[in-house]
Amino acid sequence: MQAQDLSVGQVAKRCGVRVSALHFYESKGLIYSSRNSGNQRRYSADVLRRVAVIKAAQKMGISLAEIEQAFSALPKHRAPDKKDWQALSSGWHRQLSNRIDYLQRLRDLLTGCIGCGCLSMGKCPVYNPDDKLARQGPGPVILDNK
Repeated sequence: MQAQDLSVGQVAKRCGVRVSALHFYESKGLIYSSRNSGNQRRYSADVLRRVAVIKAAQKMGISLAEIEQAFSALPKHRAPDKKDWQALSSGWHRQLSNRIDYLQRLRDLLTGCIGCGCLSMGKCPVYNPDDKLARQGPGPVILDNK
């Protein structure tokens, strides 16, 4: 097998994604293929690493739009190397840390409110009679203001 020899099925199987996902990634410019004489897609080995980075980023909650933006700084036909990954991951590190902090606050508030067993809606920090919390802004203001 040569460097430009991987079929879409081989890449899908190796990466654990559907063929349709590879086509979608390609339509977004995240991966690239060439065509053989039979007009079939052929991928070079760098696509395996690109798909691995996409999957890792998605597991962290990074959107495809954010991945696309980050990949725009990479050479198109080369696998991200260690230096590239460090640049990509450092950009996502703060975002992931903020998400973790938010989820921990959510967990702690839910556990405190539901776990106490008092059922006292007058003292519950989540209870919001007459939508008084609307004055503090949109969304889950108790969580966001901690």
